[in-house]
Amino acid sequence: MDMHNWELLYILLAFVAANLPWLSNRLFFIRPVAGGKALQWYLLEWLVMYFIVGLIGMAVENSLDGSLHAQGWEFYVIALCMFAVFAIPGFIWRFNVLPMLRRS
Repeated sequence: MDMHNWELLYILLAFVAANLPWLSNRLFFIRPVAGGKALQWYLLEWLVMYFIVGLIGMAVENSLDGSLHAQGWEFYVIALCMFAVFAIPGFIWRFNVLPMLRRS
């Protein structure tokens, strides 16, 4: 795979990972929670997924380039904001669409 394919695959992975916490009622996809998860659990799972995707990105960069490029704090803030934007479909599904479907 060339670099362009890795980039597209990584963006797709980040999009899926950002939405996974909102699509499951299980705590970290393992333990069912009686009465559903609280918003804090969704946010914690989402943040853990951000760090997992970041570590995968660092591993891919290291394997393709042989080293990690130094990044400033700005890079990580922008990456966090992009991850938040990627999570919007899952968030809307969980808190807007599902309640509407359950009422009808």
